[in-house]
Amino acid sequence: LRGLVKHASEVLLATDEDREGEAIAWHLVETLKPKVPVRRMVFHEITKPAIAAAVANPREIDQARVDAQEARRILDRLYGYEVSPVLWKKVMPKLSAGRVQSVATRIVVERERQRMKFHSAEHWDVQALLSVLDGAGEGPRTFTANLIALDGDRVASGKDFDSATGRARSGVVHLDEQGARGLAARLESVPFRVTRVEEKPYRRRPYAPFITSTLQQEAARKLRYSSAQTMRVAQRLYENGHITYMRTDSVNLSETAIAAARAQVQELYGARFVPAEPRRYQRKVKNAQEAHEAIRPAGDVFKTPGQLAKQLSADEFKLYELIWRRTIASQMTDAVGNSISVRIQAMSSTGEACDFAATGKTITDPGFLKAYVESSDDEGAEAEDKERRLPSLARDQALRGDRLTPVGHTTQPPARYTEASLVKALEELGIGRPSTYASIMQTIQDRGYVFKRGQALIPSFLAFAVIGLMEQYFPRLVDYSFTAAMEDQLDFIATGEEPAVDFLRAFYFGGARGVEGSVSRAGGLKKLVTEKLASIDARGVNSIPLHDDVVVRVGRYGPYLQRGAANGSGGSAADDAASGETGASGESGASGEAAASGERAPLPEGIAPDELTREKVEELFKQGSGERKLGEHPQSGEPIVAKAGRYGPYVQCGDKSSSLLKTQSIEDLTLAGALQLLTLPRVVGTAEDGQEILARAGRYGPYLTKGGDSRSLEHEEQLFTVTLDEALALFAQPKTRGRRAAAAAPLRELGDDPATGQPMVIKEGRFGPYVTDGETNASLRRGDSVEEVTVERAAELLAERRGKGPATPRKRAAKKAAPAKKAAKKAPKKAASKKSS
Repeated sequence: LRGLVKHASEVLLATDEDREGEAIAWHLVETLKPKVPVRRMVFHEITKPAIAAAVANPREIDQARVDAQEARRILDRLYGYEVSPVLWKKVMPKLSAGRVQSVATRIVVERERQRMKFHSAEHWDVQALLSVLDGAGEGPRTFTANLIALDGDRVASGKDFDSATGRARSGVVHLDEQGARGLAARLESVPFRVTRVEEKPYRRRPYAPFITSTLQQEAARKLRYSSAQTMRVAQRLYENGHITYMRTDSVNLSETAIAAARAQVQELYGARFVPAEPRRYQRKVKNAQEAHEAIRPAGDVFKTPGQLAKQLSADEFKLYELIWRRTIASQMTDAVGNSISVRIQAMSSTGEACDFAATGKTITDPGFLKAYVESSDDEGAEAEDKERRLPSLARDQALRGDRLTPVGHTTQPPARYTEASLVKALEELGIGRPSTYASIMQTIQDRGYVFKRGQALIPSFLAFAVIGLMEQYFPRLVDYSFTAAMEDQLDFIATGEEPAVDFLRAFYFGGARGVEGSVSRAGGLKKLVTEKLASIDARGVNSIPLHDDVVVRVGRYGPYLQRGAANGSGGSAADDAASGETGASGESGASGEAAASGERAPLPEGIAPDELTREKVEELFKQGSGERKLGEHPQSGEPIVAKAGRYGPYVQCGDKSSSLLKTQSIEDLTLAGALQLLTLPRVVGTAEDGQEILARAGRYGPYLTKGGDSRSLEHEEQLFTVTLDEALALFAQPKTRGRRAAAAAPLRELGDDPATGQPMVIKEGRFGPYVTDGETNASLRRGDSVEEVTVERAAELLAERRGKGPATPRKRAAKKAAPAKKAAKKAPKKAASKKSS
C-alpha cells in the first residue's frame, strides 16, 4: 500500500461504513501518511452505481466515530486486562472476562438456574369433539373444544402453577387424571350448547426488513445456521454484490429499494398485493447505531433467487432467498381475516356446569404471507398463515358431543437459549452491537462457558463459578442496565457529545460521569478490582450448591460432586489446581484428602446442570469414584486401588497409574490383572540400533514404539505377549495409515447434507468422533454425542468447517544451516592470535 500511495494522485478510503470501518480508515491514514488528498467514500452495497456514487460524493473521516470505536476497544481491553487475572487467581487459569461476553454468559446461566429450581406439575383437562346437529351453514361440521371452567371456576393450565413448588395457585380447579377421566365419563351423551360467539377482524402487518440480529434469528430458526455461519455466508453475498451491508441495526429502506420492492411485488404477485402507500419502518432497537439501510438485495432492481441460482452455493442461495423474501414482504399488503371465539356449556350427569372454549381463524386475504412467514423460537407454536376453521355457529345453538377425551399435560421449564434467542435478548437489553453478536456467540463457546446440545446453549459449571464470582464481587460489571448505559455513553462519543478520553478516565480511575451506581461513580474499575481481590472467597465461588449438603466443585480437571464437606474458605478449585490436588490419573477430587473433605464423585462429560436431580446425584454417588482396593504390591507393600476417573477407569499404586484396557472393568479386575497393567509401558527388548521397543496401551488401542516410530498391535493381549522378534518383524513392514489402512465402518449414518447433497456419516478418528460428507471433516463438539447428533447439527458443523477454509498444512521447521565463514574479514584472525597469547 505504501508503494501504491507514492504513485497515486488521490487516496480513497473504502472501508466498511460502520464504526469499525471508520476506525480502520483512520488507522490507514496514520500508517500510510499519504502526501496526496485523502477522501472517505461510503457505500452499503458493492454495485457499480453505488461505488460510482460513493466516488463522486466523498467525505472526510468522521473523527467522532473513530473516537467511539477506539473508546470501545480500549474499554474492552481495560475490562479484560483487569478482571480476567482475577478469574485466573480465583477460578482457573486462562479464563477471560468481557464487557459483553460476561453479560451474555450470565443470561444463559440465569436461565439454567431457573431450570434447576423448576418443579414440574401434571394437570389434566377434557377435549370434546363436537358436531353441529343441522346441515345448514358453511364450514366444517365438527370441531374440537377444550374444558376451561368447572362450576364457574377456571380449570388450571400450565401458567397457573408455581415453577418453584409445582403447586397450583389458589382460585383454580386442578384436575388430576382420575378427575378428568371421571368428568369425561359424566359428560357422555349429554347435550352441549353454544353460550357465546365473538368475531373480530384479524389484521397483521408485514415484518420489518432484516437487521443483523433478526437475520441471525431467522437463519437459525429456518436454516439451522449458527450466528457465525450466517455472517460468513452474508459476508460472501455482500462481497459479491448480491446484498447490502450485513452489519446494521437499521430497518430503513432507501426510496430506490422501496420502489424496486414494490415493482417486484406487482410483477410477481399482482397489483392488489401492493399497498397504496410505500411502507416505512422505524427503528425499535434500543441504542441503535447509525441510520444505515436494512439488509436487502443489492441494486436498483432486485434479482430473484432463481436468477442467481447458478451463481450461488447452496448456503448462499438459501440465505439470499430468505433476505429477498423478507424484503419483498415488507412492501406488501397486510394479511387480513377474521378470528372467532366460541364458548360452549354442558351439564354433566351429576350437575356440574362445564364450560368449553374453541377459537378459529380464517384468512380472507393473505397479503404479505404469500411471500414470507416468520418462524418462532417455540417449535410448537402455530404458524401465522395457518387457519383454524370453525362451523358457522350462533348463540344457544345445540351441539352433540361425539367424543370426550381426557388429556394430560406436564408443565415445562423455561426453554434454554439458542444463539438466535440469546442475540434477541442482548438486543432487547441494548447490549452489544451488530458487529459483535456472532463473535460473542463463538467466544462464550470457545471459552468453555457454554456448549451446544442441538440448538440449545447449555452453561458449564465453569460458567456458574465465573458468573457467581462476578455477581457477588463485581455486580456492576454484569448488570444489564449498567452495561446498556455504557453503550449509551459510547453512542454519545460517536455523536461528539462526550469526549472519549474523559469517559475512559472516569471508567478506570473513577469520576462523576455515568449514571448513579455506575463503575465510574463507584471509584473506577481499578479501585473496584483492587479492593475486592483479597476478599474473594475462592472456594465459595467454585462451589455451586445443588441441594442438601451437595455441591459441585469446579476443579482444575473439571467439575465433581462433593457432600459432607465443610464449606469454609480454606481452599478453592484454583487453590487445588495450584497445589496439585488431583489423582494419579489427573482426576479432580481423587486425592488422599478425599476422606477428610467429604464424599466425592466425578461428573460425566457434557451433563447439563439441570440434569443433576436428587435421583441423579444419588446414582452418581453410588457409582462414586468406583474405588476398589485390590490388594497390596508384593514388592513395595503399597495398596493397589482401581478407580473410576473422568477419562475412564484406571488402577493406581503409589505414584504409578495405568488405565484399564477396553476389555477390563473395575468390578472384574483382579490383583494379578492390576499388577500386569502396572508393568505398562513394557520393555519388549532392544533393537540392533540400540533403541528400546516398548509396548503401550493408548486411547486408540495397543501399539509398539521405537524411538519416534510406532506400529499398532491387533489385540490388547499382545501388550504382554509380543516378543522382540515379532516386534522387529512389525517394524520391518511399511507403516499403514490413512487411505492405505483398512477403512473402519462408520459409527452412524445420518443422511444427505442439505448443502452438498452428499451422504453424511460419523466416524471414529484419531482425535475422537467426527462427521464427514466425504470431502469435509468436522469434529463433534462438547455436548454432541454420536447417538444424538441430528442431520441439522451435522450439517451445521460441516458448514462451519467449510467456512474456515482448508486446513493450513504445518510447515516443518527448516534445519538451521551452519553460518558461512566470512573470509573477507581479517579481524577474527587478530582476535584469535590475541586470545592465544
